[in-house]
Amino acid sequence: MARLAEESDGFLGMESYLDADGRGVTISYWRTPNAIRKWGQDPRHLEAQSTGQKIWYEQYSLRIAKVVSETVWQRDKM
Repeated sequence: MARLAEESDGFLGMESYLDADGRGVTISYWRTPNAIRKWGQDPRHLEAQSTGQKIWYEQYSLRIAKVVSETVWQRDKM
């Protein structure tokens, strides 16, 4: 799905994290709300969601949020 998302119009990036128990979070970034809607309606994405609901996931949640600011700091390498 990540490769398919990367090829979709409006895709900006993705981050995934797993905790020690194997629970994960994936965050994807999109240029516009319309790009998010198109991704949500992609037939291959819908098929993967259906498979995930039957096989991989006990539950999941979907949140759509707007990032209004980001600050990044990095220590200079010595």
